Amino acid sequence: MALPRPRWRDPVFWSMTLRLATPVAIQNLLVSSFALVDTLMVGQLGDVPLSAIGMSTQWSWFLMICQFGFCSGATLFYAQYWGVKDVRGIHRVFGIAMSLVTVLSLAFTAISVGAPEWAISLFNRTPAVVEQGVAYLKIAGWSYLPQMAVSMIGALLRSTGRVKLPMVTACLTTGVNILLDYAMIFGKWGFPAMGIAGAAWATTIAAWLGLVFQVAVSVFQKNILIGPLREFFAFDRAMLRDYFNKANPVVLNEVAWGLGTVVLNLIYSNLGYEYYAAVTIVRTFENLAFALLIGLCSACAIMVGNSVGAGDIEQGVNQARRFAVAEPLMAGVLGWILIAAREPMLYLFNTGGALSELTHKSAIYILIIYCIHMLVRNIPYITIVGIYRAGGDTFTGVKYDMGCLWFLSIPVTFLSAYVFKLPFPVVYALMLIAEDYLKTWLCIRHFRSWKWLMPVTEEGRTALTAWKEKFNIP
Repeated sequence: MALPRPRWRDPVFWSMTLRLATPVAIQNLLVSSFALVDTLMVGQLGDVPLSAIGMSTQWSWFLMICQFGFCSGATLFYAQYWGVKDVRGIHRVFGIAMSLVTVLSLAFTAISVGAPEWAISLFNRTPAVVEQGVAYLKIAGWSYLPQMAVSMIGALLRSTGRVKLPMVTACLTTGVNILLDYAMIFGKWGFPAMGIAGAAWATTIAAWLGLVFQVAVSVFQKNILIGPLREFFAFDRAMLRDYFNKANPVVLNEVAWGLGTVVLNLIYSNLGYEYYAAVTIVRTFENLAFALLIGLCSACAIMVGNSVGAGDIEQGVNQARRFAVAEPLMAGVLGWILIAAREPMLYLFNTGGALSELTHKSAIYILIIYCIHMLVRNIPYITIVGIYRAGGDTFTGVKYDMGCLWFLSIPVTFLSAYVFKLPFPVVYALMLIAEDYLKTWLCIRHFRSWKWLMPVTEEGRTALTAWKEKFNIP
């Protein structure tokens, strides 16, 4: 028996999608604006500070990637447990994930504060760039713990349908960050002009304020974050084993992908700091566009996970099929919007004429290349992060991401840059093509096999067996 086609005119589905995706998209837009504001304001100081802040934030970005692995592993359990309203199970998973992320954050903070030169030199050894990067990193390192905690709490709240508090927290921290950036970078309102160090102080103060606010409101609301402390640490060996069985592949996936991206950034940065400054500018706009796509992917993970966990496999599959089409289409539209608005957007970074002509032209070329590629790039994203993981399949993404990045994209980028010495925009385009085209085909094939359905609840496992028998699926 063939699977029935999902109905696209489903008011309940789209209403739920908008309710979940919109606050997440707004939150991620605001979080992304942290980097945008820093980059815009520091860009007025010139190419060297801009390149330095780009390399400094790559260090914190790698921490975010590691954290995202632990968080994604936990979100799978949150969504499926919430489908059967297992609050105690959710608390125990949060306790495991939060403990791991706290240790990770403290380790990154220790390196950032104690050995910032080493962290910056991973990306570039130009003395002027290292000096500016160290000035930023040794202060911004103190923001890692609150940023990771806010992210982990936000994931827990969103997975259980409370999407407004993370959004409001992002509004508060972004507003504070913008005001403090302006005051501390340029010396306004009685503050000394601290340049790139002022941007670091603004980020750190805003991050701690966001954590205090989020916890205080949670205590007042008595939301799912609040419960007996012993319940968060009541996990036993069996639960740890279940968590790591699902989370370890995700963590490995994100860490390997993050390391691969770091290697690509090393290739870019050693071609010249002007090129890395261009990548920093484009990545800022990439993050803003991606924030909207994260909202849709987050709604997908929650809705598919809830359905699969509750045992409504048919509904979960139909939801996944809709999202698998909607996300790439939205990415394509956003890409063309960014292309149309490229000149005024890039002008924001060069209002004082501090950027070089090479940086400006390179940013235009690679922005166009990335935007054209956005539709293809987001097919693996929605399937691996939004669908497979929600269904319980956390291993497939490891194979596809690691294989295509480490065995195709990185060698192709290295050879095109250092052996064939191709122009930088061509190097950037080949990197995207090598990473995404084969992976897209593999992701579509695996999606249509339905082997990503691996429930973690008893209700889900029982329903999956019946669903496969109904549609004669092996």
